Amino acid sequence: MEKHYAGYIGILGYPNAGKSSISNVLVGERISIINRKAQTTRHSIYGMVNGDNYQMVFCDTPGILEPKYKLQESMMHFVMDSLDESDIILAVWDVNSKESRDNFVELLSKSASKKILVLNKVDLVDETEIGKEIAFWESLNYFDKVLPLSALKRKYFDILLNEIRNHLPEHPPYFPKDQLTDKSERFIVSEIIREKILANYHKEIPYSAEVRVQSFKEEKAIIKIEADILLERDSQKGIVIGKGGRDLKRLGTQARHSLEKFFAKQIYLNLSIKVRENWRNDDNWLKKFGYKRD
Repeated sequence: MEKHYAGYIGILGYPNAGKSSISNVLVGERISIINRKAQTTRHSIYGMVNGDNYQMVFCDTPGILEPKYKLQESMMHFVMDSLDESDIILAVWDVNSKESRDNFVELLSKSASKKILVLNKVDLVDETEIGKEIAFWESLNYFDKVLPLSALKRKYFDILLNEIRNHLPEHPPYFPKDQLTDKSERFIVSEIIREKILANYHKEIPYSAEVRVQSFKEEKAIIKIEADILLERDSQKGIVIGKGGRDLKRLGTQARHSLEKFFAKQIYLNLSIKVRENWRNDDNWLKKFGYKRD
């Protein structure tokens, strides 16, 4: 009987390093939302890639940060869990990053897993600089492999996938071969709506907002969705709604179009605005939103 290989691959990096873009390209679907704003990813999101004799379970994690409130503490717990549970760590470094390299390596040292360093955004620097970056990281003798990558241009992914396959442990598949992600349809809906919030609003709104799907009813020709956008303060409601409801309507239209593209089906979407005071520091609300375990 032919051997089968399977493993968990944790994707870690600082905010804006391009983790989610890499995860989506590797999986072949947009399972993680993408935005230039920091802290876009809040949960750990699994995406599966299958071959004849292997399964890669990619885990996109929140960006590495210094927590300032309980939500961010929970986000960093997801990062630490991935360090503990992954067979392979895919450490993503932006070649233009000004973040601390020492702190990055120190965090990664908490894991005994195989480690592949990905130098992302190499399309933004010349070949000489790429060579210097690779030489520096290789000189640490810390990573099993150092590879250049461009998530934007989708370059060198074949090399990366081959390297990951070489490090997979022998194991049966963890998930059914036809499963794309561990997340529910409701979760995907909430993330797509939150992606539009990140794109349309600024300052504190994207970080104060959470989306909760109250109803998901799939019929033959249409999916009917009712969802709440939860904010931290009453003063934020007017900003999200906009004059005459204009901004909320634009948000809903954009979300509906993206949902129709994802589900390949007509979508009815109704959005409501609610306030949950200081939810980012409230343990009960964080549990309800899936950020804390019981």
